[in-house]
Amino acid sequence: MARVTRRKFLQASSAGLAGILAARQAPAFAQGTALGWLRWSDFVPASDQLLRNEILAEAQKALGIKVTLETVNANDIQPRVTSAVQSGTGPDIIMTLSNWPQLYADSTVDVTDIVEKLDKDQGGIYETNVAVARVGKRWAAVPWATVGFLIAYRKSWFDQIGVSAFPDTWEKYREAGKKLKANGHPLGQTLGHTFGDAPAFCYPYLWSWGGREVDEGKVVLDSKATLESVRFMTGFWKEAHDEGGLAWDDTNNNRAFLSGEISATLNGASIYVEALRKPEQYKTEKGTPLKDDIQHAALPKGPGGRFSYHLPISHMVMKYSKNAKAAKDFLVWLQLKPMFEKWFVSQKGYSVAATKEWEKHPMWQQDPIMLPFRSATATGRMLGYSGPPDKRAAEVLSRYIIIDLYAKAVQGMKPEEAVRWASGELRKIYSQV
Repeated sequence: MARVTRRKFLQASSAGLAGILAARQAPAFAQGTALGWLRWSDFVPASDQLLRNEILAEAQKALGIKVTLETVNANDIQPRVTSAVQSGTGPDIIMTLSNWPQLYADSTVDVTDIVEKLDKDQGGIYETNVAVARVGKRWAAVPWATVGFLIAYRKSWFDQIGVSAFPDTWEKYREAGKKLKANGHPLGQTLGHTFGDAPAFCYPYLWSWGGREVDEGKVVLDSKATLESVRFMTGFWKEAHDEGGLAWDDTNNNRAFLSGEISATLNGASIYVEALRKPEQYKTEKGTPLKDDIQHAALPKGPGGRFSYHLPISHMVMKYSKNAKAAKDFLVWLQLKPMFEKWFVSQKGYSVAATKEWEKHPMWQQDPIMLPFRSATATGRMLGYSGPPDKRAAEVLSRYIIIDLYAKAVQGMKPEEAVRWASGELRKIYSQV
């Protein structure tokens, strides 16, 4: 892809947003325009380095915009958003996870104009990215990417217990987990208050038993299907899991897997990407590179089917920003194909683009271990099912109610009580008695 030069940007600056995307170019701003950008500390460190050391320098040269990037733990982003909204000051652009844009839509700049052009220019935006970032007919955030979630597992350890293919049902996974834990290799899963791995496990697990949060606006969580899922989880957790997972965030299971403490965990591809990056550091007990013993599999299926939830990422431009137009044009420039490709390739498949065109990128043919992540975005179901992933569903997620449904039960609360508690919390949010 051709390099995007400052001269090309200047030539296109009078064309407006339609011309920007048609020419894959963005307008230039006066030198000295400054923006603040808040993102997570990427689970692929090379991508943060790329943004800081190369892409933002190119943005300043091409656009005349100086962007200061601040990275924080992903679990710290939402409190920062809330604080910024309340105080009316903070970063101009904020990265959001899942359906957070639904919560903060009233405090964001309308970005419909640039998103519609992006949708047209890059083969369409995946429905899950649409569902979380569009509020009514208005786009509250610009879709950026999606982190796919699959189970990373140690192939050799599963072979040792006679399991040559990854278990396709919860019952089979539980039996395998018992044997693995008996061998000192438990399964690892967080049931903590953390943004990614816990929701990506608990929501699909609930759905796979036939459980749902709402139906036609009515809370239906208190059901036989939900209760059966909780009962099964209490035994499954004790028999097969590292029970310390109750306190884990999204980094603990990465460290536990890479250090050989657990045999399998639901995760993005960051475990494999890290093992690939440092083959001399991460090795099996036999001294071979750990990367060669990692495989990926979808979550097992239950009585209600097999489901997944993947993590959509968007960027909000905040209403309090004094440089909202510059922020919007920076996001346009950032997602032009020559620029986005650099970041996309640096992720090695950990993040899938929000637009469909990137499924065709040749990067996917370079590593068969990563290939299952290519179409992850197209397979996910969104939070709030079978209702929309709206503001109420986002509040349920932010309060970790579905995660706590299972966490309370494995800690000793009777399954029936855990289900009643969670249903009551949902009814408060959905304004039902």
